[in-house]
Amino acid sequence: MPRAPQTLDAEAVRSWCAGALEALGREREAIDAINVYPVADGDTGTNLYLTVESAARAVDEAFSGATGRTPDVAEAIRAMAQGALLGACGNSGTILSQLLRGMAGVLAGGGDGNHLARAFASGAEAARRAVAHPVEGTLLTVADAAAEACADGRDLVTVASAAYEGARTALDATPGQLAVLERAGVVDAGGRGLVTVLGALLEALSGEAPARPAERAHHRPVLTADCDRDGAAGPAAGPAYEVIYLLEADDAAVDRLRARLDELGESLVVVGGDGLWNVHVHVDDAGAAVEAGVEAGRPYRIRITHFDLPGPAGRAVVAVLPGEGLAGLCAEAGATTLLARPGEPPTGTELADAIRRARAHEIVLLPNDTELRQVAAAAAEQVRAEGIRVALVPTRAAVQGIAALAVHEPARRFDEDVVAMTAAAGATRYAELAVAERQSFTSAGVCQAGDVLGLIEGDVAVIGQDLTATARTVLDRMLSAGGELVTLIVASDTPADLAPALEQHVRATHLAVDTTTYHAGEGAPPLLIGVE
Repeated sequence: MPRAPQTLDAEAVRSWCAGALEALGREREAIDAINVYPVADGDTGTNLYLTVESAARAVDEAFSGATGRTPDVAEAIRAMAQGALLGACGNSGTILSQLLRGMAGVLAGGGDGNHLARAFASGAEAARRAVAHPVEGTLLTVADAAAEACADGRDLVTVASAAYEGARTALDATPGQLAVLERAGVVDAGGRGLVTVLGALLEALSGEAPARPAERAHHRPVLTADCDRDGAAGPAAGPAYEVIYLLEADDAAVDRLRARLDELGESLVVVGGDGLWNVHVHVDDAGAAVEAGVEAGRPYRIRITHFDLPGPAGRAVVAVLPGEGLAGLCAEAGATTLLARPGEPPTGTELADAIRRARAHEIVLLPNDTELRQVAAAAAEQVRAEGIRVALVPTRAAVQGIAALAVHEPARRFDEDVVAMTAAAGATRYAELAVAERQSFTSAGVCQAGDVLGLIEGDVAVIGQDLTATARTVLDRMLSAGGELVTLIVASDTPADLAPALEQHVRATHLAVDTTTYHAGEGAPPLLIGVE
């Protein structure tokens, strides 16, 4: 047996990440199955896996960085913590990311047993501080127990072993601390995930696989019904949406945000620091939670998930949207949404993660952007290998996605539903108004910086100087080919009188055409137009 290391080095951190990812991959379904708190949505194992996957990816990138040298332990552990912060999913994943951040601050100063013991204490404390209303019998309790169990340890492996055993013992006790767990006959899912992560650390240091929690008799998946906040079986209770986003903001703004989100919902966790934060909350008003982030700073990678039945649903819609308001609107209609900001299109990994978050056997994917077609197709192919049936509806704009979502009917056969949604999207012609950033040649002639561009079906058709006048011209051209319904989507910085002026124009000049207006919020083009 190889001699146990005396200090934690960068290679050990890398092995820890890889081992934790592999272990969570094995246990993901079992952890999902015992997820009853704070919401019985059966995704804790998946969320922890995705969080650690992001951490492992960041560590691998640190090893393959431009410097051409192996990172030191401080760089590796900070990459792990930062990767977890950027990729944190769900309540438990967000808490785990802050625990790792707390550990990183200590381990950056040294990797011996004493530093590791202090790191466990720092991580547990940081995780608890991040939760607005800590509850015992959860991941927080297990983290505290791990820190307490190794407080007197000196040898690196001894400390890791003591932390793991302390966490296992605390995990076994969680049903006695939280009524919902006791009624369901399970231990805490987030706590079990943390034990898995600590077991991977012990294996990376000792070279021996520790006993797995799943071997204990009462670790059993017995979820067949929703549980309410008090743990009683029955209809789903609590907030309807999970909202997660990254936020660039200063400390004072984040303090105000915490207070505001605490008023709006529950399961509030805000983690991070140094100007970059990950925000997680369960709310009924998803739009208000996002708007609170806008007031605090710059939110991005916004994910809104509608809570549904505890097991995988039959069918779900995943949609990419430009603007928080539009994402909130589609989430309220039951879609799992992913926000696309100008210049920051979602990656294939993010699209695949969104499909998994929808927790359905059948997925209708709406990319709502011509440029995302190939990325969306690759993401769909990736999750198909996991047994999920995915149909990609080739929506080229948000207005087509809205038209498709409007006719979505889960009770229909999958193929029939996809055909109906594809037909609705195809019957919706689309246009967009943008402002030219520089002089350039277009299909409508030469434009100058500051000119208003009217794009129809992706091509510049009108060049103007006034937003409203250009919009009228674009509308008239589109309606000259017929139409029964005009959809207007305006951004938060679009002049307030634009939509009313266009609605009046349609009423006055196209008598048989109805108009509907939606507010996209920040991050959307000034105006999107759909004609059906």
